[in-house]
Amino acid sequence: MFKNKISILILFLALSVAVSGCSINVNTGDSNTDGNGGMFASVNKGESWSLKTLIPTTSGKPKSLAGVDVNTLRFDPSDNKALYLGSQDNGLFYTYDGGNNWIIAESLGRINITDVAVDPADKCVIYITSGNKVFKSKDCSRSWAQVYFDNDVKVTVNAIAIDHYNSNNIYIGLSRGEVLKSSDKGDSWHTLKRFENKVEEIVINSADSRIMFVATADKGIFRTNDAGKSWTDLSAKLKDFKDSNRFRDLAVSPKEPSLVILANNYGLIKSSDNGDTWSKIELITPEKEAIINAVALNPKNAEEIYYVTNTTFYRSLDGGKNWTTKKLPTSRAGSEILVDRENDSLIYLGVKAVKK
Repeated sequence: MFKNKISILILFLALSVAVSGCSINVNTGDSNTDGNGGMFASVNKGESWSLKTLIPTTSGKPKSLAGVDVNTLRFDPSDNKALYLGSQDNGLFYTYDGGNNWIIAESLGRINITDVAVDPADKCVIYITSGNKVFKSKDCSRSWAQVYFDNDVKVTVNAIAIDHYNSNNIYIGLSRGEVLKSSDKGDSWHTLKRFENKVEEIVINSADSRIMFVATADKGIFRTNDAGKSWTDLSAKLKDFKDSNRFRDLAVSPKEPSLVILANNYGLIKSSDNGDTWSKIELITPEKEAIINAVALNPKNAEEIYYVTNTTFYRSLDGGKNWTTKKLPTSRAGSEILVDRENDSLIYLGVKAVKK
């Protein structure tokens, strides 16, 4: 498998030389940032970080994605060394060696990537969302075809998720409020549900793909237990937590699939029964000051919770009873957290410039 990936990298670099006019310039920073963008990695659960932004070139003069703002960071479900980085207005980057070397998806160009999903049954099938479109690659990111276009150019496709039990089933969430489903890998689509509020995220339960959560911008989260035939509005179950409908992030534990951690304007809230009941996780900072950008759980230990704000990385090893804090290794805000499923001491951090 590793040899095949190296072959793909060599072929990609060769094509970059052979084809004129196909290169893109990567933004390496601006006056509002410190050049320490892109992705960081920690091999000790966030105690220290190293910048992972190298882009090898055939000229021998490597480029860097240290000026790139990260919108989304995703694993290949079948390979923990393969990661996909969707950037803000700089296109898609991917790595087959845990971030040591990155490749640019040249043919996509410098577009804004809102989400990425990799087919769990075929690692060379990748989907990305950008603006009012969805693109699909069948050849490990070398070429792309549009598989969804919304006729309203103001609409954005914000989220995409693939059914791990049957990867023919693809779900996308729109800023207009719909969740659409394709049962044929993106060839055709139909409306599964209209939520009348901007869809921010779609999360599928790792043990049962019929259980899904849809998070809206400020109308709370919804759950289906039957792959979208019926939906439960969980707002009533969250009514005791002030401002909990304003969504920030959502994580479902791979280790304990009924465990859900919700980050919202209230702070962090936990459910151990797929959202039927919720309890508060005590934070160090007052809830109104805890602007959480991303949350993650250790795939091997559901007691380990991580979250990140504009300035600080937080870690709990005991289910949120106690927290340790570390200043971020950059002046940019933390935007994404991934915990490696094979080596749970390895954490990836995506960052982006703070809006002023």
